[in-house]
Amino acid sequence: MKHLSIIVPQGNSIVDTIIGPYNMLKMANTYHQNYHGLHEPLFHIDLVGLDNTPVTYQGLFTLQPTSNISDLEKTDLIIISPISGDLEKAISANTKFVQWIKKQRIINNAELASLCKGAFLLAETGLVNGKKCATHWTAHDLFRLKYPNVNLIPESIICEDSGIYSSGGAYSILNFTLYLIERYFGRKTAIWTSKISEIAFDRISQNEFIIFKGQKEHQDQQIIIAQEYIEKNYEKKLSVEAIASKIHLNSRSFLRRFKKATSNTPLEYIQRVRIEAAKNKLESTADTVLEVMFGIGYNDDKAFRKTFKKYTGVSPKEYQMKYNRETAFAHRVS
Repeated sequence: MKHLSIIVPQGNSIVDTIIGPYNMLKMANTYHQNYHGLHEPLFHIDLVGLDNTPVTYQGLFTLQPTSNISDLEKTDLIIISPISGDLEKAISANTKFVQWIKKQRIINNAELASLCKGAFLLAETGLVNGKKCATHWTAHDLFRLKYPNVNLIPESIICEDSGIYSSGGAYSILNFTLYLIERYFGRKTAIWTSKISEIAFDRISQNEFIIFKGQKEHQDQQIIIAQEYIEKNYEKKLSVEAIASKIHLNSRSFLRRFKKATSNTPLEYIQRVRIEAAKNKLESTADTVLEVMFGIGYNDDKAFRKTFKKYTGVSPKEYQMKYNRETAFAHRVS
């Protein structure tokens, strides 16, 4: 029998993000054992704390660890539960977990799976330097700043690199848990768990859920001025030269500093601001896709649709049908 550890972190966490995967994995464990007529389940599953003391979240919910890091000399899979709130404080409160995770990986070759902002604890180990990693879209900018040696894959709900798995955020971790169930128990058990839980199978992107608010968690004030200028004038024809001149930089220095500060080129930033504006219009107005396109500064229908799908994973029309209440209702009754 293999051993699976689900971390019960100190500090702030959303209790559902621990209990949900725990329950799904228990369901899969039982189904897999019964379906294959096994004498024992595939995994022994523990909720692992720093010690055996119950951990209370949000002053309301208490989780009782079933084991602790001092008792567990060997585990095969560690699910690194999300942390939330002040991430610096949360990382500091869970430093012993970071060291234990690193030890289990190096000595016992344990596989690792981080959920949502649990990626910060994973990255603290140094084990994903040079590797791919995913986390919640709201934490992308901070993650890039703190861990520049990690290859952040911002659009992914599911990321895998050399036995280290990571996921996007919030309740997409349930889709990620289905992925882990398929990885360890097989596709039949994963599909069964998907149907019983009524969770969409094979959803891999978080692009359509991302709300682009600009990447301003940096200290380059001239670039912040340039970002704000783009955000106020996105519907106009913008050029690198014109934006650079606004902040008294030559084009070459502007391009270099903008990319360093935001992880985007100015063109990519303009695209993302425009597409975010398009999403808002598609959600809240009765404008057609073409009217929205012209309103945000695009004149080429093909280019607009291609760029929209690049950043959201769906077409403008699909997005409008899904998120605009009036459009969706009209389609249902037609």
